[in-house]
Formats: sequence, C-alpha cells, structure tokens
Amino acid sequence: MKAPKPFIISKRKDSKTFQLTLNISCGLPARVCVEWRRRSFQNFPDELSQHKYPKTKVVADAGAYALITYLKKRIEEGNVQRISSENVTVGSWIEKFTHIATSPRTGLNAAKNRPYSPDTVISYRCYYDNHIKNDIFCSLKMSEVEEEDSLEYISRLSLKKLGNNKPMSGSRTFAGVIVFIRMAFLEYQKKNKKWFNPFLNIDPPIIKKKPRDALPESEVIKLFVPGVLNRTMELAVCAAMFLSGLRRSEIFALKPADLDWATPKLTVCMAWQNFDHADKILGPPKGKCVRNAPFDPILQEAIKKLWEENGQHEYVFSWKDGSIPGSTWIYLNFPKWLKRAGISLNGRNIVPHSARHSLASLLEEKGVSIRYIQELLGHSDLETTKMYLHSTEKTIRDIGKKISDVMGGKEAAKNEETKIINFNVS
Repeated sequence: MKAPKPFIISKRKDSKTFQLTLNISCGLPARVCVEWRRRSFQNFPDELSQHKYPKTKVVADAGAYALITYLKKRIEEGNVQRISSENVTVGSWIEKFTHIATSPRTGLNAAKNRPYSPDTVISYRCYYDNHIKNDIFCSLKMSEVEEEDSLEYISRLSLKKLGNNKPMSGSRTFAGVIVFIRMAFLEYQKKNKKWFNPFLNIDPPIIKKKPRDALPESEVIKLFVPGVLNRTMELAVCAAMFLSGLRRSEIFALKPADLDWATPKLTVCMAWQNFDHADKILGPPKGKCVRNAPFDPILQEAIKKLWEENGQHEYVFSWKDGSIPGSTWIYLNFPKWLKRAGISLNGRNIVPHSARHSLASLLEEKGVSIRYIQELLGHSDLETTKMYLHSTEKTIRDIGKKISDVMGGKEAAKNEETKIINFNVS
C-alpha cells in the first residue's frame, strides 16, 4: 500500500500562487499540521525565504519538504515557539477563522460544549472572500500592523459598493466585516499578551435593525379561522410557530422521539444548520442548549392528522415521500396566511419570526416571568423547569381553547370534546 503524501499543494485560482497543507503523515504534531492548512508559501519563515515564491509544482514540492525538515529541527531543538505566530500576515490569520478545522475558536467553543455554527463560518468566509482578502491590509504582518493601518482599511471598505450599488458604509455587511476582524484580532491578542491590538480603540459600527412586531392575541386567533390554513401541514407548522415558539430550523428538525405526549412537551435538541443551503446538516439549536417547549393539544392533534395523511417518517413534519418542506416554505406561505386572515400590516414588520415575538408578548401580558419566556424561546442557558412548563402551558392552553372555538365554530365552544382532528382544511 502506497504511503500517503506528507503534504498537499494546490494553486490558487485568483493569484496563481501555491498553497500548502501538511498532513499528519509528515511526522509533525497535529497542532502544527493544523496551522499549515491551506497556507501560502509566502508565510514560510525567513530562514526558508528561497522557497517563498515557487514557480512550478516541482519547486513547490521541494519547498514543502524543506519546511517539514525545518519544523522538525526546531521541535527537536526544543524551540517550540510557533512560527506562524511570529510571521503570520493579517490575511492568513483572519482566513483561519473561515474554516472550522483551523479556527483558533473551535477548541475554545468545543471545551464549553458550544460547537461552531456552520452558518457563522459561512458568513466569515463570505466576508473574507468578498471584502478582506484582496485588500493590501492582508499583506501586513500581524506583529507589525498599527491602528492607522486598520483605520485606512476601514476607510477603503466604507467607500465600496454593494451588489445593489448601495454604499457599504452603514450596511449590516459593513458592520459584520468589522466585527469579524475585531474578533480575529482579539484572539491574536490572547496568544500574544504583549502585542498592541490596533482595533483596541476602534468601536464596532452600530446598526439599528428594524424591530419585528408582534401580532396581538386577536390576530393570532384569526390565523386559525377555517379557510386560512388550507393544508394540514400549514396548520401543524403554524401551531408549532405560535404555540411552541419554535424556529423554522427547529420545526423541521423535530423527530417523533422529541415528542412527549404524556407530559406533554417538546424537546428541542436539534436544528438545521446552514438550512438555506444544499449542504445543510443537523446540529444543536441556536444557543447550543437543549430546551423544552409546550406541546399544546392543537399541535398534538394537527401532528396526528398530518401522520394520518402522510405517514410517520424520520422527521415529524414530512411529506408522503419522507421529505421535509424546504427552507423557504414558511417564508412563501406566511404572507398568504396573513392575507387570508385579513391581517393588514399597516407599516408593521410582521415576518415568520414574529410568531416568537407574538408568543412572548402574549405570555408577558398573562403575567409569565420574563425569565421563563427567555428560557422557552432558547435565548439563555437557563435550564427548563417543571414550574416553567406549567406556567407557560396553562396560558398557551387558554389561547389554544380560543383557537379551537374559532376553528370549530359555535358548536366547539359548547362541546369541549370537539378536537382539531375534525377540522376540515379548505
């Protein structure tokens, strides 16, 4: 069997320069291999300056072997100081944070049982590729960059135009890029205590987001009037949004094992990461904390009916073929629900996420503690308690009864035995 090559060399399409990745088979410690993942030859130590700019693959191979020999010698001599920390450029350091395997924050997060979110890494990669890597700021050494260099970069960034020809300055993207770079520089400062952080006195931009509005109880009930939710899937999803406070990535990640019919409650332990992309994966919910959510009778009966129609599959909210609704399903249907219910926005910012705001507002009006509301929505690390479930469940059941009355008409109000299972979708 042929031994694996100790390194991988690739060529960048944008600059035509070579990149090096050291494999564990090269004999160096794993931490050193991680540091030399997709690194430019220009990051070689000064002692190997003759290998920094290879013109051909053969020359690059020779440089890679020279680097391995050099690093092994440094380790054998007992000099374990990391070369990358001494000579790494701004671009190389920031790029580390765009890959889970190389990010200096990966280990820190893992130690706290808070794994990196793929969505976060994708955002970092987008910032780096589109607004950072081609700037001259990236060619500076981290050990030598000054506050003036940082301010000049911010000035250049603010003058750029976004794809819609809007100015970069004042946009959420502009704020995101600056916050990302400040985070990367702070991590470098942690590793180099005596180094002066050039972003230390530069505050991040403040972007005021348009607040999402909440629907009052009367309008929430309107959504469940017959003729608004035309399919059982719509009914079940809408109930999960407004009566359990689940995010869309959490709704479609629910599995039958997460449903406790006896208590009753939902266990929110998984959510789709990178949900808007084809390579979505299951991971922990936002906040990296498992939580319990109310499992109202309306949602219970809606799920039973959904399973009667489509069968029971790996995920609770599945079509007949076992597939789940796509990432845009709720966004496409939500405006239709509002229109059918006769709910006018009147300048309000009502979006699918407003369901969570609506639930929080309704609970607060009923006297439920803010602490428990935060726990219900997964906004903190507080553990779910029986007292919390009882407090929120009673209030949600009251709202659920009103919804049941509307859905079943006057007869439902008179007959408490009427269930949502008998609700005829239009």
